[in-house]
Amino acid sequence: MYTKEELKTNVINMGITGMVTFETQVAKIKELCKEVSIPFVAVTRLTDYRNEMQVSTPEELGLEKGWYHFSQMIESCTNEAAPEVEISQEDPAIIQLTGGTTGTPKGAVLTHRNVVCSTYAVDELLKPIVHLYPVHKRHIIGVLPYFHIYGEICANCFSVVTRSTQVILTGFDVDEVMNTVMRFEAIPYFPAVPTMITALINHPRIRELAKVVGILNSGGAPLPKELMRKAKSLNIFIAEGFGMSETTCLGINNPYLGLKKPLSIGMPVTDTDVKFVDPESGEEVKLGDPGEIWIKSPLVMKGYWNNPEETAKVFTEDGWLKTGDIAYQDEDGYIFIVDRSKDMIISGGYNVYPREVDEVILKYPKVKDVITIGVPDEYRGEVPKAFVQLEEGAVATADEIIAYCREQMASYKVPRLIEFRNELPRSAVGKALRRVLRDEELAKRG
Repeated sequence: MYTKEELKTNVINMGITGMVTFETQVAKIKELCKEVSIPFVAVTRLTDYRNEMQVSTPEELGLEKGWYHFSQMIESCTNEAAPEVEISQEDPAIIQLTGGTTGTPKGAVLTHRNVVCSTYAVDELLKPIVHLYPVHKRHIIGVLPYFHIYGEICANCFSVVTRSTQVILTGFDVDEVMNTVMRFEAIPYFPAVPTMITALINHPRIRELAKVVGILNSGGAPLPKELMRKAKSLNIFIAEGFGMSETTCLGINNPYLGLKKPLSIGMPVTDTDVKFVDPESGEEVKLGDPGEIWIKSPLVMKGYWNNPEETAKVFTEDGWLKTGDIAYQDEDGYIFIVDRSKDMIISGGYNVYPREVDEVILKYPKVKDVITIGVPDEYRGEVPKAFVQLEEGAVATADEIIAYCREQMASYKVPRLIEFRNELPRSAVGKALRRVLRDEELAKRG
């Protein structure tokens, strides 16, 4: 998915010396290697591993001199013993790139302990459900990208510890997913993101999927309340949770069995401590008041790769990770995300959380998607502006949506500006890329 320039940045920042890729990327990697040195490059063709397909040759793939043909390299290897490498729990296992919603992605260094603890935390959460299925019926849909920590842990690693069969698709096409799911008697666990879940819930065959899938898990971004309500009416079991690259995917999760509260991300997972802190004073806030989520857990990363300044910004001296997410906890221990601290809009001295505005506008029947940001205003400092994507064929005016907002929320939260878009910028896992819209607005204003 990366451009050559994005790859170049990562090769330099991460000190990459080896790369394994596949046939559609060869031209891009050739151009990349003209600008940076990558001593080891291996290339494969995806169809090399299908029984009915002929294995490719280096000539067919157009490999450069010194590059390796992956299939031939494996075939020619005679040493079947695992490498005798001493591995400590605290050794780095993965440099996991963050989602990059705030600029150049940083590399979260996750240890072997992080990955193992996170995988078994998922297993502990899902044990009451997934372990009820016999092994031959344990199938997990792997449509999430495995370069993202959510797919890495919840689809790939979790399937290994539960002896589940991974049903891997190379991309999300809703009809292909539906057809694939229907080939199986049972899919106990289907990890997904809100954009995928929205497409599935609105599909004509959704009732068929509901008979096969045990849990439709959502992560990466919040699910709209209306979508949750629709899923419940269809008897579809959806669970949500909260995690980051920096916390090896997990952190806070709704119980799969037991009480779930609408819009709550749940409670801390096993061995994870959470507190809520005023970002300005550094003091813990009272129960029920919003504060920044701080986490201490065996899931928390070692730090950012080769970036001590950014590491120091997010860790306290006694090891708490500052997540940058604002939330509150109710009297039952359930946690509710309010917004990202960096996304908060201060309008006329009032704090406005863009996600709260998004949730209100998403309830309007004509609206398919929305992303709210703060834009400069001479009088108030900042005012909310909402970028709205309408349902196909729907027609609406800015005044109409603003009037609806006035009925639903305090006046200082109501967007002063509405801009309609055919599509809104979101990351591969559905996160709102507010930064992209903010940069566009600042460019317009000079």
